[in-house]
Amino acid sequence: MYQENYEDEEFAGNIDVVADSYVNSNGHDEGDYEDDEHLQQQAQAGAQAIPEQVRKFLGHLYRNLLSSNVSDLAYNYENQFGRLSEKYYAKASWPEPQFVAALVGDDGLFLTLYRELYYRHMYSQLHPTLEARFRSFENYCDLFNYILNSDGPLELELPNQWLWDIVDEFIYQFQSFCTHRSRLNKRSAEEIELLKANPQVWNTYSVLNVLYSLIQKSSITQQLVAAQDGADAAALAAGEFGARPLYKMLGYFSIVGLVRVHCMLGDYTLALQTLENVDLNNSRGLFTRVTACHVTVYYYVGFAYMMLGRYADATQAFVHILTFVARTKHYHQRAGQFDSVNKKAEQMYALLASCVSLCPTRVDEMVHSALREKYADQQHKVQRGGDEAVEILSELFRFASPKFITPNPPNYDAPEETVVEPQDFQLKVFLREAKLQLVVPMLRSFLKLYTTMDLAQLAAVLDVGADELRTQLMVYKLRYRQVKWAGGADLLGGEVVPTTDLDFALQQDMIFIAESRVGRRYADWFI
Repeated sequence: MYQENYEDEEFAGNIDVVADSYVNSNGHDEGDYEDDEHLQQQAQAGAQAIPEQVRKFLGHLYRNLLSSNVSDLAYNYENQFGRLSEKYYAKASWPEPQFVAALVGDDGLFLTLYRELYYRHMYSQLHPTLEARFRSFENYCDLFNYILNSDGPLELELPNQWLWDIVDEFIYQFQSFCTHRSRLNKRSAEEIELLKANPQVWNTYSVLNVLYSLIQKSSITQQLVAAQDGADAAALAAGEFGARPLYKMLGYFSIVGLVRVHCMLGDYTLALQTLENVDLNNSRGLFTRVTACHVTVYYYVGFAYMMLGRYADATQAFVHILTFVARTKHYHQRAGQFDSVNKKAEQMYALLASCVSLCPTRVDEMVHSALREKYADQQHKVQRGGDEAVEILSELFRFASPKFITPNPPNYDAPEETVVEPQDFQLKVFLREAKLQLVVPMLRSFLKLYTTMDLAQLAAVLDVGADELRTQLMVYKLRYRQVKWAGGADLLGGEVVPTTDLDFALQQDMIFIAESRVGRRYADWFI
């Protein structure tokens, strides 16, 4: 087994020999070297300057990649990479790829994977320059072209966590570049010219093409459909490429990635349609193999439901995954992905607070306790309605929503032109629906106190006219019934059902109120 102290096996690349043959492994001008001799000296000095523990780590990572030792690769990637980053590169980038090339015999595949880690660390800890953003995109193109355009399936094997992170980081860097590109008032004239001259870099069509190509190459859609008929049928549908774990998992993670991209673009219907062959009720689904993927699926499904006004379905999605996170939090604290999972959980609590406030319903006791601790005051203010409720909903949305993007580049010839922020536009879309829904919690808070009530009496309490109150009660009747997903592959389908526990009947000027109470399922505490 791979050991942290690296003392079980020595590794040292032949720096003098390899550096002599190294000339910019990715085909780009990565340094301003005056001549070959200067290049050789720089490569030798750079490789020798790498800390010994890091050099041995890279050696182990390289050998495990060559031998397809997935278990040791997972340990290298999920544990040691993060620890060495904290120890040596908390405020600096990892060694330049041309220096690492001297340690691994200038292996092209390993260097492409290393650059993916190199730029990912740069994005997370530093502020990447525009040039670094361009080079990271080119490196992703090299990696995906290598995987997709090979004559036959590659023998390459990587841990599921690494494969998920590749797809997830690819989409994150796309979102980051779109945001960076849209803020022309913060870009220099040279940067604007560079952006204008390279419209193909992080192009929306290119990103979507990569994800759809991975799905098609892996035949993952056919596998998911065939899996409903049994494992043998799924194996037959996989084909030559889909039978390999590399292609199968990249294709599957690309489906989840597409859900995220469609939500970032504001197409929530298409986001849910993308998951039409993914069974969310399957506790052994492929998305459960990586916790971050599991959380991401439910976050975006819940958010898409919320933006479509299906608050009951959104609540169900958030409660499901928050319960899972709460029950497995001790495991996540020991895992390297704890920060990302915890951040997503905090965002989902904020979204859940909005959904439960707009569409009151009973939730899991454990989640309800945590929600009450975090957002009890905000929920109470939303239920009272008015401008204060809209302000609270806006704050929760800005904190918890994904980062939206504009698919097209801005007008580089008019950098001073005002552009509508996609975050502000999506907030308006959310509030337009939420304002109509606010009548439900407001009326419910009064109606639940009575079994019968005179219309004029309630109008006096609310300080509105009788005719206006009658209209609000009809709006309540309309809004408290929603389409609710009843299981199955179609996430957009469902049955129209009541979503709150309070109903009423209006007979002339008298309101008759009925509240349905559901007994608590104490067995859930013991599962």
